[in-house]
Amino acid sequence: MSTFDIINEEKINKTLDEAKNLSREEILNIIEKSKDCFGLNIDESAALLQVEDDEILDKMFEAAKYVKEKIYGNRIVLFAPLYTSNECTNNCLYCGFRVANKELHRKTLCPNEVVEEAKVIENQGHKRILLVCGEDPRVTNINHIVESVEAIYKNVDIRRINVNCAPLSVEDFKKLKKVGIGTYQIFQETYHRPTYKKMHVSGAKADYDYRLTAIERAFEAGIDDVGIGVLLGLYDYKFDVLATLIHSNYLDEKYSVGPHTISIPRLRPAIGSALKDTPYPLSDKDLKKVVAVYRLSVPYTGIILSTRESASLRDELIELGVSQMSAGSKTNPGGYEEDDKSANQFVTSDERTLDEILRVVCKQGHLPSFCTACYRNKRTGEAFMELAKDAHIHEFCHPNAILTFKENLVNVASEETKIMGEKMLKVEIEKIDDEKIKQETIKRLKRIEEGEKDLYF
Repeated sequence: MSTFDIINEEKINKTLDEAKNLSREEILNIIEKSKDCFGLNIDESAALLQVEDDEILDKMFEAAKYVKEKIYGNRIVLFAPLYTSNECTNNCLYCGFRVANKELHRKTLCPNEVVEEAKVIENQGHKRILLVCGEDPRVTNINHIVESVEAIYKNVDIRRINVNCAPLSVEDFKKLKKVGIGTYQIFQETYHRPTYKKMHVSGAKADYDYRLTAIERAFEAGIDDVGIGVLLGLYDYKFDVLATLIHSNYLDEKYSVGPHTISIPRLRPAIGSALKDTPYPLSDKDLKKVVAVYRLSVPYTGIILSTRESASLRDELIELGVSQMSAGSKTNPGGYEEDDKSANQFVTSDERTLDEILRVVCKQGHLPSFCTACYRNKRTGEAFMELAKDAHIHEFCHPNAILTFKENLVNVASEETKIMGEKMLKVEIEKIDDEKIKQETIKRLKRIEEGEKDLYF
C-alpha cells in the first residue's frame, strides 16, 4: 500500500464534507455509542469534529470523561522531557531549532551532561523521561541517542525512557529496541501534503513519505509501543485529527497495535520561527473538542498534554480525557540545570513545578501516577492493547499508581502535597475491588514507608 493510499486527502475532505449533513439526533446517537468504549469509525469521528453547538459539545465532553475513567480510571501519568540537543539540519518554518535560525544558542549534551539533567528531573520526583533531540545526523545520530539512554539507565533512577527522534532505518530502530526504550514517538506534524511541503523547506524531514512510514520500520525492528500526533495549527485541525485517526486505524489493522499515545501539541511562538502567526489557529474550545474526539474514537490510546498550554486550560483538559501530561518541563538542552531561554524549541506556558501540579491533580480528584510497570512486565504492544480495549488495564494500573505516588510522597513531596496526597491514597485504596490485591497494596505501601522503592504489580 502506498502512502497516498494510507492518507487519501480527497477521501478525508469528502468524509468531512459529508459529516456536515448529519442531524442532531444522529450526532447524539454517535456520542451515546461511544460510551460503549469500543471506539468510533472514521465517519463518526468526522461527524463529531464538525460539532459547533455548545450543548452537544458539553455532551461530548461528558462522554469523553466517562470513557477515560472507564478505561484508565482517574489516573494521570506524569513525565518530563529531556532535550539532549537543539542542533538540526532541517528548516521547518515553525520550529526554533530550524537550521536557518541564527538567534538560537546551539548545544548538544554529552552523556555526562545528559545524566546530570536526568538527576535534576529525578530529584523533582519523576520516573519517566521523554528524550528529545534535534535532527542533525552528525551529532544526534543513533549512537548519541543510545549512549544517552544507556547513561541515564545506568546512573539515574529513571525507570522508563521514551524517545522522540528523527525517522530511523530498521537497523537503527533495532539498536533503539535493544537499549530498552519505552515508547518511540514521532509526529507527522501535518498529514496535509501541500502544507507539509510548505512548512518543511529543506533537510531530511522534508521527506513526507519516509516520516510517515517510520513507525512501520519501528514495528519491523521489534518496537511495539509507539506514539503519534500532529502540530495543531499548521493546517485545518479537522483534517489533521481525522488523518491521525486514519493512520491509527491503519496501524491497528495491519499490526494489531494502534498507537499507545496521541499527543496534542498546539503551535506556540518560538525564537527565530519563520511564522509570524499560526496559519490555522484553533481556539481553546476547538482543542477541547480535539481531546474529546480522540478519547471517544480511540479509547484505548493515551492522550498526552504538554506544557505548551496555559495552566488553567491544562487543568480543564485533564477533565476531558487527557491521561498523560508533562510537568516542570524545559525545552532546551541543559535547561534543568541552567535554563538558557535562547536555546528553547518553543515557549512554554505552564511553568508550575511537578509538586504544584500534583496538588492540582489531587484537588481535581485524579490520581497521579509515575508507573512504568507495563514496560517491565512486557504488557506492551498487542498485550497492552488487548487489556486496554477490554478495559482490564485499570486492574494493574490503579494499584501501581498508588504505589508510585506513595513513593513520591515519601521521598520528595512538600509537606502540603504529602497531606493532600495521603488523603487521596486512603480513598484510592478503598476503590480496589480485589481484596487480595488491596491487602497486598497496603503491605507494599508500608514497605515503601520503610524505605523500599520501585514496588509494582
